[in-house]
Amino acid sequence: MVKAVFIQSSHSGYDDQPGKAYHFPKKHYLSRVEQTVGDWVIFYEGRRGGGKGYHSVQRVLQVQDDPKDPALAYALLDTASELSFENFVPRWVEGQGPYETGLPRSRGSNTSAVRLISDADFARIINAGLAAREEPNAIPRTGDFTAEPGFAEAQTVFEPQDQVREMLLSQRAFRDRSFARQVKHAYGGRCSMSGLELRNGGGRPEVEAAHIVPVSERGPDTVRNGLALSGTVHWMFDRGLLSISDDNEVLVARQAVDEATLARLLLPDRRLIEPVNPAFKPHKSYLRWHRENVFKG
Repeated sequence: MVKAVFIQSSHSGYDDQPGKAYHFPKKHYLSRVEQTVGDWVIFYEGRRGGGKGYHSVQRVLQVQDDPKDPALAYALLDTASELSFENFVPRWVEGQGPYETGLPRSRGSNTSAVRLISDADFARIINAGLAAREEPNAIPRTGDFTAEPGFAEAQTVFEPQDQVREMLLSQRAFRDRSFARQVKHAYGGRCSMSGLELRNGGGRPEVEAAHIVPVSERGPDTVRNGLALSGTVHWMFDRGLLSISDDNEVLVARQAVDEATLARLLLPDRRLIEPVNPAFKPHKSYLRWHRENVFKG
């Protein structure tokens, strides 16, 4: 098993299915992709595709031929393993060079869509991407704000045999904390349905991070699968009393809640407040899943 960087672009002509499958030509990349099966890969988006840089990490499950084109194949991904980065990571660090040691140090481009990387390169990118944000909106509601060991310093050098990062990437507690920070940051610490921005005496946001597709259904820990919700609204969303339409209308299950209560809980226009950064907006496929599988409308 070998780690790699997969380049994805919204302008690609390939049938990429973010979070589910990576589409690629077998002639150039099959042997490389096959080596990644069972291991972690980091996704990168260049300037033409949106410019996020290194933005998420996920496990590869298997390689499958494209039934429509024998020259192409899919890398099938473990949907539950996907974890978005708290910080978008650029390819190049000023004064230090590229994160990937195999890339030119002269800022030249490498257009290879699949690049195998060392454990040390993987660690550097992961550390930078998952360094905890020390900002008011990301502070947990209770407890101390501390970065997890191994992720506090983006440029810390690790020996390749150190497996701490991979263990943490699979650890539910670590993933929950990172997911919560990302969602609270994306929504500025306020509830996306009520607009309330409540903070306790320590300035900690009381808003909670809700999965749209729950972890129990293999929902990913990505900010696009999350909503910032107050406690009561979160409870209602998880139980299917509320949902979201494709055009961001807050949907209410029939006869589930009286109008007076809804007037106190929801914004008057009953529309979702989206993150300012479009890269953080809820993905429509996750919202559709919630409407079809959870919503009691």
